[in-house]
Amino acid sequence: MGSEGVEPSALMRDFLADCGGCAVVDGGFATELQRHGQDLNDPLWSAKCLISSPQLVRRVHVDYLEAGANVIISASYQATIQGFEAKGLSTEEAETLIKRSVEIACEARQIYLQRCAKGCWDFLDGGKLAQRPVLVAASVGSYGAYLADGSEYSGNYGDSVTLETLKDFHRRRVQILSNSGADLIAFETIPNKLEAQAYAELLKEENIDIPAWFSFSSNDGINVASGDSIAECATVADSCNRVVAVGINCTPPRLIHGLIISIKKVTDKPVIIYPNSGETYNAETKQWEKSEGKTEEDFVSYVEKWRDAGACLFGGCCRTTPNTIRAISRVLLDKAALEN
Repeated sequence: MGSEGVEPSALMRDFLADCGGCAVVDGGFATELQRHGQDLNDPLWSAKCLISSPQLVRRVHVDYLEAGANVIISASYQATIQGFEAKGLSTEEAETLIKRSVEIACEARQIYLQRCAKGCWDFLDGGKLAQRPVLVAASVGSYGAYLADGSEYSGNYGDSVTLETLKDFHRRRVQILSNSGADLIAFETIPNKLEAQAYAELLKEENIDIPAWFSFSSNDGINVASGDSIAECATVADSCNRVVAVGINCTPPRLIHGLIISIKKVTDKPVIIYPNSGETYNAETKQWEKSEGKTEEDFVSYVEKWRDAGACLFGGCCRTTPNTIRAISRVLLDKAALEN
């Protein structure tokens, strides 16, 4: 993807066609790091492991590939130059770690493809070799994620944060990630229209030559987290020719269906959906709180409904696991088998 002279939207269409019309995105990354014993109570969150446990980061990527993911997202969501410098690292060290997040994901893809080449088990084709298309997406978290104060879940940055503030904050990281070897950039958990506008302008100003997706978060199933209209936010994404998919992440599954319909009204671009488990994040305690009656099975039961509404890329966000992704893969595979 991202080859000069090739229309970005055509590249995404070709990828989806190679995947059979629908693609699977990976699941919760920090969730898996914590399951493996990592303490992520840190302003760097999962990016902390780029310093302390890069081999575990690679392992989690491979786990998701083996569960059926076609897209793996780098551990750079909370990896910012400013955040690393606050930990005492130099600017050069920070930039190296940001780029390294994508290199680790690419290494994981290579490990997976080598296992496929050796004929290792792949459940997607009844145990036969089934080498799927795999893309590496470089994650960009919101300004609020860097602040680590819960504002990524509200989109309330205050009046002092302007469009230029956001562009200046994200600029260098976007430059690094666009030249890191990633196939595309994933702008994730976007909580307000202003940040979407900042990203769109950055992509144009910096002549970013790889595709991107914009993924918003919502608390009510109607608007993005800040209260801005999801339709207006999706329109910002639709107007940017580098954006090849628009969607929703880190949002409860029960809210997704209506958001897909709203997005489809304003864009023909592929819709990407990767909700959280349905649990609620408490910004004060920095803990996820369980919601009654929400299980992994409930999450997966929504997938066909989302597909019928027009989404074509599906995965999971916080508190989802490789088991979630494996189940999504099976649902889509079974659906495709019925249609053929």
